[in-house]
Amino acid sequence: MQVKHLLLIAILAMTAACSSTKEVVDENLSEVELYQQAQTDLNNHSYTSATAKLKALESRYPFGRYADQAQLELIYANYKNAEPEAAKSAAERFIRLHPQHPNVDYAYYLKGLTSFDQDVGLLARFLPLDMTKRDPGAARDSYNEFAQLTSRYPNSRYAPDAKQRMIYLRNLLASYEIHVADYYLTRQAYVAAANRGRYVVENFQETPSVGDGLAVMTEAYQRLHLDALAATSLETLKLNYPDHPSLKDGQFVPQVAEADNRSWLSKYTLGLIESRPPLPPGETRANQDIIKQYQDAKDSIPSDLKPRDENGDVIEEQGPQALGNNEDRSWFSYMTFGVFD
Repeated sequence: MQVKHLLLIAILAMTAACSSTKEVVDENLSEVELYQQAQTDLNNHSYTSATAKLKALESRYPFGRYADQAQLELIYANYKNAEPEAAKSAAERFIRLHPQHPNVDYAYYLKGLTSFDQDVGLLARFLPLDMTKRDPGAARDSYNEFAQLTSRYPNSRYAPDAKQRMIYLRNLLASYEIHVADYYLTRQAYVAAANRGRYVVENFQETPSVGDGLAVMTEAYQRLHLDALAATSLETLKLNYPDHPSLKDGQFVPQVAEADNRSWLSKYTLGLIESRPPLPPGETRANQDIIKQYQDAKDSIPSDLKPRDENGDVIEEQGPQALGNNEDRSWFSYMTFGVFD
């Protein structure tokens, strides 16, 4: 079924591309005739023809009685014709030219509505796409544009609808942040995951994703062995969201299984052959590799070139693992930057 939908989309796109010819508007039409024909095209859903006539009306009669109305309806025609960039550009132009117009709130509303529907294209209508996992750029723009409308014109007829859409967009943006946090958990980027979870808790209050943000924080802090922060996040989660899926009989259950960092040889031999031992706390593979490279280079030095003391014994030098251990250095060593050590 999805293949049929994709074929239908391709056919419609090709048909639209082949039929997108520029319409020529009669130069002898008066202002009233242009406006009436544009209205007829809008009523018949012929938005391409309506756009051409509205542009002609605005350019031929820039100071006519229908000029302002033509600019407003041009925003609508572009929006309905699935041309979001043209619609937003027309809306911004109208707002810039007519900031005190009695219907300027309509331009703000259509601008936000264009961004709201920008991601809902043909694919989203025919395929089951999760909007919370897509790039939230258009959703964030739409939220900000609706916020401008509701703050500047709280009594506008479009404000109630804009507020409802803002609630939906806020929930969508919060869900997107949780998806990103879950991805960071699977990639063992626990600091980034904790930051995303805290961002949701701090900036998206009263959304369903706040409980998920607390769960992400708890899990990330547990992985980082930050017990105090993990306990605080868990207590907040239990107090405010006792029925959260991550809580089983009052106990926290991580949603992402702890990653297995063993080598492929160790996994296939069920641990009978360990290629590299597990890391001790605070140790990294990069640090171990540096120490090994230093030791290999040191062992490759011929014995007759190694430094010796007065008795002829080889002087053992400190390796890179001793760097940063300055507890035994004197004040004279600090003042001379170790030159006379």
